[in-house]
Amino acid sequence: MDQGGAPPVFSAVAETDGDHLRVVVTGEVDMATADTMLQAALREPAARVTLDLRAVTFFDSAAIHAVVRLAGHYPQALTVLPSRQVSRVLQIAGLGGQPWLRPA
Repeated sequence: MDQGGAPPVFSAVAETDGDHLRVVVTGEVDMATADTMLQAALREPAARVTLDLRAVTFFDSAAIHAVVRLAGHYPQALTVLPSRQVSRVLQIAGLGGQPWLRPA
């Protein structure tokens, strides 16, 4: 059923501050957009990376895979700030206790 609203707009904007890269993601992260999020976080070399997912409304298995790849690429340097929805999906996937995940 059409709810009459516009579909959520996805964006992944990377900002660099010295050796800290912050990627702010909005909208739905799914099979069509997860690689764009991943590439935004890998675009610049960084000593610390913050993946800000607080404005993400949908997060699927492709998105989980992208975050796990980022955690492998940035061991001890990744921080993920989840929305409530993202936090729930990561909890269900068994990733709720990861050191890179902050409380929603």
